[in-house]
Amino acid sequence: MKIKIGICGYGNLGKGVESEISKNSDMELIAVFTRRNPVESLKISSNVPVVHVNSIAEWKNKIDVMILCGGSANDLPEQGPEIAKHFNTIDSFDNHKKILQYFKAVDNAAKLGNNISIVSIGWDPGLFSLMRMYMGAVIPTGKTYTFWGKGVSQGHSQAIRRIIGVVDAVQYTIPIDSAMEKVRNGENPNLSVREKHTRLCYVVAAEKADRSRIENEIKEMPNYFDEYDTTVIFISAEELKANHSSLPHGGNVIHIGATGSGNKQVIEFSLKLNSNPEFTSSVLLSFARAAFRLSQNGDCGAKTILDIPPALLSPHSIENLMEKLL
Repeated sequence: MKIKIGICGYGNLGKGVESEISKNSDMELIAVFTRRNPVESLKISSNVPVVHVNSIAEWKNKIDVMILCGGSANDLPEQGPEIAKHFNTIDSFDNHKKILQYFKAVDNAAKLGNNISIVSIGWDPGLFSLMRMYMGAVIPTGKTYTFWGKGVSQGHSQAIRRIIGVVDAVQYTIPIDSAMEKVRNGENPNLSVREKHTRLCYVVAAEKADRSRIENEIKEMPNYFDEYDTTVIFISAEELKANHSSLPHGGNVIHIGATGSGNKQVIEFSLKLNSNPEFTSSVLLSFARAAFRLSQNGDCGAKTILDIPPALLSPHSIENLMEKLL
């Protein structure tokens, strides 16, 4: 029996989920849900129904796990709790400062519907969150640093595209090399977010849009840009397509600590991604498998990556994992 997957939202992430389902032999795509009207305007690669999101509840008994591919700024705060009433869900809500608030809203909704919802899944929040926990547990007296990029942040790019007068935009997160070097050297610096990263935004503005207003809205956007040195560059749609269509990303989590009589220990986890949405989609689908299994066992409510037993992510049996991995 295959896990029946639904996709809600068909941007870069939704397309990534669609492409990665075929690499998971225990899953099948059932339908794609969209806000577009008419729905026929959404051209998808798979031969599955395209359904308006207003009819999503009608598919309750036809889909095992719904992958929510909307943005964190505007879509997920509304869609996450609402859809969790009807389906097991996975999402990549990435507004770090609001995750606990979002978790509580989704938890209440999921429990009402007797569903499982695993929130804020991806690589940060997500895999990096797990690494930070592991590192701090293993070397509790140490200090953990996270550096992102250089790469395109899908959530931040989408947040810019929501601004009135913006036609399209791509945002790069860039780590400050000197700060990363201090960490690797074991200097244990106290770094503010501004001292660790810069943000570079390429924006296509509408013809008569107020560019000064757009730039100020970006730089002053809370939880996204206001704590960083941010550069906004306005370019043409043609230039954006030619030079900024790929979606690379990655980053590093570094933990510096000491054991025994002062022996320095360094733990580092890194990712180098040619396609951020495809990798994030792969992570989402592995947790869709976990959500399905938890639901089958009668569990319900919201979960995070910190709650999920690793073996539930794999298509292989625990015996097979023990033989090959331990």
